[in-house]
Amino acid sequence: MKIVLTGGGTGGHFYPVIAVAEEINKMVDDQKIAHVEMYYFSDAPYDKEALFENRIHFVQIPAGKLRIYFSLKNVTDLFKTAYGCLVGLWEMFKVYPDVVFAKGGYASFPALMAARILQIPVIIHESDSAPGRVTAWAGKFAKYVALSYTESAEFFPKNSVAHVGQPVRPELEHPITDGAHEFLHLESGVPAIFIMGGSSGAQIINDAVIGALPELLQHYQVIHQTGKANFTEISGRAALVLENNDYKNRYQPYAFLNPLAMRMAAGVSSIIITRAGSSLFEIGSWGIPAIVIPITETNNDHQRKNAYNYARAGAGIVIEEKNLTPHIIVNEVDRIVKDLNLHNRMSKAAKDFYQPEAAKKIAHKVIEIGLGHLKK
Repeated sequence: MKIVLTGGGTGGHFYPVIAVAEEINKMVDDQKIAHVEMYYFSDAPYDKEALFENRIHFVQIPAGKLRIYFSLKNVTDLFKTAYGCLVGLWEMFKVYPDVVFAKGGYASFPALMAARILQIPVIIHESDSAPGRVTAWAGKFAKYVALSYTESAEFFPKNSVAHVGQPVRPELEHPITDGAHEFLHLESGVPAIFIMGGSSGAQIINDAVIGALPELLQHYQVIHQTGKANFTEISGRAALVLENNDYKNRYQPYAFLNPLAMRMAAGVSSIIITRAGSSLFEIGSWGIPAIVIPITETNNDHQRKNAYNYARAGAGIVIEEKNLTPHIIVNEVDRIVKDLNLHNRMSKAAKDFYQPEAAKKIAHKVIEIGLGHLKK
């Protein structure tokens, strides 16, 4: 049996694919299914090590991004996408898989187009409360549509949808406390704030955090994942702001945290500041209250919808970008961390929001549909 996985562009699209691939490998080994090969079709491998560890062959397919704002790149990317569709069709024909699992994102479009032309069964997963353009289109012909949020079901045919939650890699679950303070260079006995800006960082969050640091560090420690592109600038600005601050060692910026470091950060943190993407489900698995700052300009306003769904569940509070100031960050952190009853309620709500079997359910469906196609 051959399985094509596709998606990409961001960690939010890539790592859920890896979570599903890990479960597929477990099921293949447990059920002794012979001769299973997996391929990852995308414009870039994103994480070569994760692909290698899960025995996934990478096949490069060019893809262009259609932005929701005016850009000359939209014109050139149309040609890139057209070329990518031709390459994708040829590569899909050569592999001729039994099933395609797509996570969405612009990088999955050429592979999905090829699958439709070749009539290969498709399974998709939609992470957001409102679907992206690619998954909304693919949902019209997909055999199975897995959803993170029940609210997105209205955009897809009723007979193909299932609310399963968001696939999260097992190595990201279960916070680690032992040795975490030493590993992250933190003091014991001082509450910590973990700031996640997404896999690429978030400039507007970084700016507000820098302004809030002098006041925050009087009572808290800050673990700040800035994003690789922003690390040098943000760490340099923080050093200037905190030059004469007695608590400057309580601020620990990181360009990127691997799964082990993420679990340690979760293990010592009392609250998390985050965007409203796939990270909400990782935070839910940790059971930590969150301050959620959605991106304002997103397709179908999906980040705002995600954020308010999470807040309605009781697991977080929302601060809109237009209202984001250092003063508001400090006030909201204080309000949640210092109110033990509120903190405990939000922690429980986060755990309830998370659905731990998502990757397993999708993997089961991938194998079921793939084996069914193989027998035809």
